[in-house]
Amino acid sequence: MRLTRASPALSSVFLLSLVSAQDDGPTGTDGPSPSATPTGPSQPAKIENYNWYGCQTEATGTRALNSFSYADDDMTLESCHDFCSSKGTDLFGAEYGRECYCGSTFEQGSVSAPASDCNLPCAGNPLEYCGNGNRLSVYVLNGTDIKPAPSTTPTPVPTAFPDGWTAQGCWEDGPNGRIMPTYQAPDSDQLTPQSCANTCNDMNYVVSGTEYYKQCFCSNAIYNGGVKGTDNTKCNTPCSGNSTVNCGGPGYLTIYSKGVPKAFEPPAVQTGGLNGTWTYQGCYNDNLNNARTLPWQLQFPGTMTATICLHQCALFGYAAAGLEYGDECYCGDPIDITNAGATKQPETDCNVPCAGNASAYCGGGSRLNTYFWTGQTPLYVFHYPQGNAAGTYSNLVGGVVTPLMTMQSITGKVTFLEKWGTGAPNSTGAYELDLSQTGNFTRAWRTMHLKTDVFCSAGLILPDKAARQLTIGGWSLDSTYGVRLYTPDGSDGVFGVNDWEENVNVLKLQRGRWYPSAMVMTNGSILVVGGEIGSNDKAEPTLELLPSTGSYLYMDWLARTDPNNLYPFLAVLPGGGIFVGYWNEARILDEVTFATTKVLPNITGSVINPLSGRTYPLEGASVLLPQIAPYTDPLGILMCGGSTEGGGEALDNCVSIYPEAANPTWTLERMPSKRVMSCMAPLPDGTYLIANGAKQGVAGFGLADNPNLNALLYDPTKPIGQRISVMANTTVARLYHSEAITLLDGRVLITGSDPQDGKHPQEIRVEVFTPPYLYSTKPRPTFKITNKDWTYGSTISVTLGAAPSGTIKASLLGAVSSTHGNSMGARTLFPAVSCAGTTCTVTAPPNKYISPPGWYQFFILQDGIPAVGQYVRIGGDPGDLGNWPNAAGFTRPGI
Repeated sequence: MRLTRASPALSSVFLLSLVSAQDDGPTGTDGPSPSATPTGPSQPAKIENYNWYGCQTEATGTRALNSFSYADDDMTLESCHDFCSSKGTDLFGAEYGRECYCGSTFEQGSVSAPASDCNLPCAGNPLEYCGNGNRLSVYVLNGTDIKPAPSTTPTPVPTAFPDGWTAQGCWEDGPNGRIMPTYQAPDSDQLTPQSCANTCNDMNYVVSGTEYYKQCFCSNAIYNGGVKGTDNTKCNTPCSGNSTVNCGGPGYLTIYSKGVPKAFEPPAVQTGGLNGTWTYQGCYNDNLNNARTLPWQLQFPGTMTATICLHQCALFGYAAAGLEYGDECYCGDPIDITNAGATKQPETDCNVPCAGNASAYCGGGSRLNTYFWTGQTPLYVFHYPQGNAAGTYSNLVGGVVTPLMTMQSITGKVTFLEKWGTGAPNSTGAYELDLSQTGNFTRAWRTMHLKTDVFCSAGLILPDKAARQLTIGGWSLDSTYGVRLYTPDGSDGVFGVNDWEENVNVLKLQRGRWYPSAMVMTNGSILVVGGEIGSNDKAEPTLELLPSTGSYLYMDWLARTDPNNLYPFLAVLPGGGIFVGYWNEARILDEVTFATTKVLPNITGSVINPLSGRTYPLEGASVLLPQIAPYTDPLGILMCGGSTEGGGEALDNCVSIYPEAANPTWTLERMPSKRVMSCMAPLPDGTYLIANGAKQGVAGFGLADNPNLNALLYDPTKPIGQRISVMANTTVARLYHSEAITLLDGRVLITGSDPQDGKHPQEIRVEVFTPPYLYSTKPRPTFKITNKDWTYGSTISVTLGAAPSGTIKASLLGAVSSTHGNSMGARTLFPAVSCAGTTCTVTAPPNKYISPPGWYQFFILQDGIPAVGQYVRIGGDPGDLGNWPNAAGFTRPGI
């Protein structure tokens, strides 16, 4: 049941639906004739303490009873009575078989109508009448004296037609339903063809029709297969306002219009014109248990057609579409029909013409004209590997911290950073995990220290020779200006002694930043972009460089899109520009001036909301698609997950683009489930693990729910729409502040979750996802490499542990800092490699635009199985970051 205040406007959709649903009513009676055992519909003389008042027309420009109303597909006179009685009104009236109106007086223009006009059975009781089109079956509280509606002051009857209106002849009405069902004016004792035409013209209709002495109908076309008659004598009823002219006749309309009226055939289900891509399935019920059968709702008022709805659903990868109420479109999957328990209903239940095509049906009340995609090319194909082929989740080690950022250092150890106030009261905010000691808890964790709060900061691994770790920005006050450095040390089983270094008095950002992003540029400088000036504060729509060179730069596109652009996605492009993805926009910047050189198309979002986003707080994840030697193909950007602005409807798709293509466009691919706060980890074999997140909400504390426990594997070597495999499930909810990074051993470290929602815990458990390549029965390769500092285009010798027994490849994964779905530094390359026996030669990437300077995880793969990787540096330290900062208290390892 849907309750609503009465509306002064009649819905053309309801008019259309109920005209086509009319049954023959009683004839030869002026009132109810109760029967002890009804054999057909009747009008009861009494409903509890309310007596039959009569059949009443609607008022002029408003409802006759306009205090309260509701509509229900199970409407009865008794349920209408109960509703209005509970509201304390003296009158209740049922209309259109399924609508109930309450009031204590009639509004102006409502007049008595013949009882025979109220002849539409109630939707919930076919043995009772519940009014009809523009007719109410009215009951009055026993003993109440109801005054008739105030009469209107007679107005002069127009004697001329509006400009451009001409006679169109006598048309038969009703064989397939009303041919002018859009609007019926109140009956008039002064009706003439001129007055009706002027009434319609004043309401912006272009067709008028008169019938039965004093009835006036308006529309913008002729519907239900109306045909102009050949015998004008059928329109033989004198007009109530001028007996010298006729106003239609029994079952015939005298029609005038502005131009020749459009005429539509009787509605039928559209089955043709779908290019063989969709097949009609039938009329299905909706709103079972107050839930939609298909989850995504769109509305196309005035324009809805099957073609429009089906096209939109297919555009976003949905293989099931449903049309309802004339202008509503629903998208989903065939399985949704089954899961909802929806079943086929009589085709006559889907009886509402489409708002944009009156010759076709678009569902009915809680009824869906349902179509399935049956095109030659499926919209999506998901793969479901079983057993170890789906990978596994497992616990790695007992945790000590709920991190918001993780990164693996060149020593193999993993840095965990948390925001202040997250963990135990004595937490220092920084810890280091020795992966070689996971069986010995006390030796696995080293306590480190931070001076300011890294809550929602950016992180990077620098290209200096020590691969120092950097965090930038933070929560508030000095933290937002924070520049923190850590020089990794120690080795397997041996604690390091270095700690985080920070002194805001000698090294700080120019602008305080919360939720910024950072990237190593091709010249070795650090680009810092965006953020806010502090927690939930004003935008910081600028970018700056570290080491600081000149002033910060204002970016209008950051100011305009705050707050949905936080943690923007950054990438160096092979053509020399800088890609920036933020909210639902993307552009390319000049690497020197940072001026925009190319505005890319808006990022495709949700089928129901083009303002869906991919960056915090509408948080998805982004990676770069593999670059493969000789690197002649354009670089692709992949984004998966996100959410809608306002509603927090998590997205169930990935999108990709090649920014430097001549005419770049976003390509959408469905995911098997919705996901916001997703994390993506590039794997050594060129695939990508998608993990963590929720199925509803947005990023932030307590703003999301329904954890997505399922991992996905995205394989870009497969055809579009067939790249996703559904992998293993975890039992641990990974929501806000969760991470995923690929380790040198080929597993993915899964950590974090700090939802602060009173439902899911602050998560300290540490998991690993083991990809299926590590369960292969084929031999896993090993290798040794001595040259770990590569120059561009050089050749590097690699020694295999055994002669190859399969196809050998090499891959490089950029060193990553993972936070909030943003894997800063991520990049995947497949350099050229050739082998002779156990000696292989790898050719380093050719330049800084293919491989920006920095540290990379280097892997040798045999038949897709990676060896344990090692860190190598490519391109050196062109920005001399190893000699920065020149200040006391900071380690400078050299370049």
